Amino acid sequence: MYKIAVMGDWDSIYGFAALGMEPFDISDPLEGEKKLRELARDQYAIIYITEALAAQIEPEIERYAEAGLPAVILIPGASGNTGRGMMAVKKSVEQAVGSDIIFGGQQEE
Repeated sequence: MYKIAVMGDWDSIYGFAALGMEPFDISDPLEGEKKLRELARDQYAIIYITEALAAQIEPEIERYAEAGLPAVILIPGASGNTGRGMMAVKKSVEQAVGSDIIFGGQQEE
């Protein structure tokens, strides 16, 4: 059975345990890269990562962009939303659909 994990600073992720996800308190980029590889090998289908941590381990996350599993999804952290997660979703939708459905095909200003 596949599992779901969430990685990032403790203040941002501790509540996800109540939803049945396994939280991993990680703030060090090297530890984050190592943990992401470990979770990908260990039957995790979805790995949520805070935007702050994701910014530090972007090359490692890119390794999984074209893979079927795990799905790596960026989420805002307790310190706020950088917009990186929304832009990643927007890019995925554009690739799948061939159109920008978020901004109705109009360019951002």
